[in-house]
Amino acid sequence: MKIKGSIWFAAAMVPVLMAQASAQTTGAGDWSYFGGSHAFQRYSALDQIDAETVAKLTVLWTRPGIDPALAKAFPDVSPSNYLRGTPALVDGVLYAPNAIGLIEAFDPATGATIWVQQPFANTIKEAAGQSTRGIDYWRGAGGVRLFSVRGEYLYAVDAKTGRSIAGFGEGGRVSLRRATPDNAPFFGFNGPIVVGRTIVIGGEGGGLAGGGYADGGSTKEARPEGIRGYDVETGKLLWTFDLIPPKGDKRRETWGDGSADYVGNMGAWAPLAADDELGMVYVPLTAPTNSYYGGHRPGDNLYGNSLVALDAKTGKLVWHYQMVHHDVWDSDNASPPTLADLKVGGRTVKAVIVPNKSGLLFTFDRKTGKPVWPIVERPVPKSDVPGEHLSPTQPFPTKPEPFDRMGVSEADLIDFTPALNAEAKQILSKYRYGPAFTPPSLYEPDGKLGTLALPGAWGSGNWNMGAFDPVEGRYYAVSMTLPGVFALRKPTDEKATIGYEYGGAPRNANAPYVPQPYGIGPQGLPLFKPPYNRITAYDMNRGERLWQVAAGDGPRNHPLLKDLNLPPLGTPGRPVPLLTKKLLFLGESSDALFGNAGVSGPSVFRAYDKASGAIVWETQLPAGTTGGPISYSVNGKQIILVPVGGKGYGTAWIAMGVK
Repeated sequence: MKIKGSIWFAAAMVPVLMAQASAQTTGAGDWSYFGGSHAFQRYSALDQIDAETVAKLTVLWTRPGIDPALAKAFPDVSPSNYLRGTPALVDGVLYAPNAIGLIEAFDPATGATIWVQQPFANTIKEAAGQSTRGIDYWRGAGGVRLFSVRGEYLYAVDAKTGRSIAGFGEGGRVSLRRATPDNAPFFGFNGPIVVGRTIVIGGEGGGLAGGGYADGGSTKEARPEGIRGYDVETGKLLWTFDLIPPKGDKRRETWGDGSADYVGNMGAWAPLAADDELGMVYVPLTAPTNSYYGGHRPGDNLYGNSLVALDAKTGKLVWHYQMVHHDVWDSDNASPPTLADLKVGGRTVKAVIVPNKSGLLFTFDRKTGKPVWPIVERPVPKSDVPGEHLSPTQPFPTKPEPFDRMGVSEADLIDFTPALNAEAKQILSKYRYGPAFTPPSLYEPDGKLGTLALPGAWGSGNWNMGAFDPVEGRYYAVSMTLPGVFALRKPTDEKATIGYEYGGAPRNANAPYVPQPYGIGPQGLPLFKPPYNRITAYDMNRGERLWQVAAGDGPRNHPLLKDLNLPPLGTPGRPVPLLTKKLLFLGESSDALFGNAGVSGPSVFRAYDKASGAIVWETQLPAGTTGGPISYSVNGKQIILVPVGGKGYGTAWIAMGVK
């Protein structure tokens, strides 16, 4: 039975300092890391909220994305409407980065402020910042200290007071900036992960390089990347794992024409995961410079688009696997790895599950790196772009099957009506297209306008997927089907150092950073068949798909479709799933990130039956989800806490429970 509700609220004004939290939390309901735990399963074993009691969910409290006292102290600071901060529950207190990246501590029972991290200096420059995904902590003889990455610094604060740890780095923070040819700042949203006595930082993750974003731009040079480990007590740099193999390493030969000397990026956009018992950290890596043209970097380009497993104490490589050779599709490993103990063929496998933007799900033994099911190299199309040197094959897992559509054919086009199908065929005829890994092509104003691909540069899987049920052995992938145009042209900047740059296609066709609602389809509708956002459930003990459903209504109420009585079509975006013992929760994405590609205004938050994907409950939130929902127990009550944000609304955490 589907039950509808409506949740509206006024953001609570809360004091800046309280003596202590009023909560009594239970160990079974702990959410100790922003991924639930270092395994990044996004799973809670709590079962008070089930298919029957979910109908009684109501708002218990709300909290603005920036504490009102902090906002009042710095009125000229303008936070974005995108609250990334997913809280962690430590010793009965919730901790999360706020809408400008400062840590706030609040009571899990009431949302009332305990303390707010103050800017390092009382200036607008220090107060201004971006929202980040989460924090981690370490318990030592002197108590618990919290770590966060904000701007160009790694911070350490006392969990009881929020004050900086004086003996950590320089007065409580460590600079993460490294000398680069272009003086590029450190850039990244992901929090740190603490393994043993080491704080691991996943590299710069891209950002600005040369003439523009590292994904595109007109330069082939970029700053050197590196995964780093810091001491939890002093902040001292313990080790650096360079993402381009050092001289003398045979893997450096995967960078031809001397490109290893100047090409960079490849850091982790996605969160990291760790096996605390093994002392290993798993880092999903992204594309090298430039993400759409690689003529200057022939070869497979290790460790681009790889998962690297490192010894957290030493930074030494334990194993690696490259998911995309010589990437020119910006097909990053943009999702967090998930650790899972599986039962495969009668044996227990301690696995790590890794999605990537292309729509594939890779599964490895997390200790050895051996694939759980065979991965085969399959031939892929060649490039005719001058100077390009693509890999003739790409790796494809034999299990499980892809979680989203890969490649383009005429049979994939929208066919709700004959007229829409005809217009879709006309649009498709303007582009090159083909199977998975059809490469970018030149923009020809009087010919083909580039390569139309599924997925596009935004990918199908991203930082928001997925979640794993350790009891049932099921993985839930949340993905979107959004095409993109990969068009190349000669650089227009006279200072350009790259042979070809991304560009040529009209801005509204598909810009890497400004996606349109459904790509470039007819009449403002999608070009391809639904669903446009989907949930795919897998039995990971067998590597088999169980079910797949559309997530969100999508454009079924469009004037050309409203009389067709269509089922949910899926709304593209990056909502984060939450698994509990009984239910799967998923909201709709925010217009703060995706513009009109996401939900504009109020957004629906739903509970799904984990066995079938059927909707059992839904309610309306005042804005789309922007961080990960979490669940915990406080004072005997299970709570669902959701970060939201949107244009014209702002940001907030919304706590729901059964009164």
